[in-house]
Amino acid sequence: MINATELTLLLAAEDGEQHNPLLPHTYDIVWSTVAFALVFFVFWKFVIPRYQKVLEERRDAIEGGIERAEAAQAQANAELAAYREKLSGAREEANAIREEARAQGQQIVADASAAAQAESDRIVAAGNQQLEASRQQVVSELRNDVGKMSIDLAEKLVGESLGDASRQSATIERFLAEIDPAAK
Repeated sequence: MINATELTLLLAAEDGEQHNPLLPHTYDIVWSTVAFALVFFVFWKFVIPRYQKVLEERRDAIEGGIERAEAAQAQANAELAAYREKLSGAREEANAIREEARAQGQQIVADASAAAQAESDRIVAAGNQQLEASRQQVVSELRNDVGKMSIDLAEKLVGESLGDASRQSATIERFLAEIDPAAK
């Protein structure tokens, strides 16, 4: 059997000249350079500009997205600040309303208490007037009854009639004055 080195030598001998297997032939280098230049030209003219355009669009989209996100974040922060401000204003307003209601409630209680006290004073005064009128009526009735009884008793003791009205009146007044000096 023939090994690879012998085969290479045999093929080289057939060509007639010694060629280094590590170096390509000249026509391979020329056609490879032409093909490379053609591919390079196509890439340079068509592929790279489109690739750069796509990259630019993506960069713009990403940067625009970031800018829009930052703007949205700024707007959200502003709205949050406005919401918090409105919320604190609403809390202050609620506290003011609560305080006003508390003050009105205290005023209503004070008014009702004053009205109840005034009604109580009026009722007590009316009761005192009625009591005084009743006392005056009772005193008057008692005077008349005591006077009649004293005349009846005096008539029985004296044995004479005290039928004269002026005498009865004078006797009653004198008798009552002796009993109660403050009754005059």
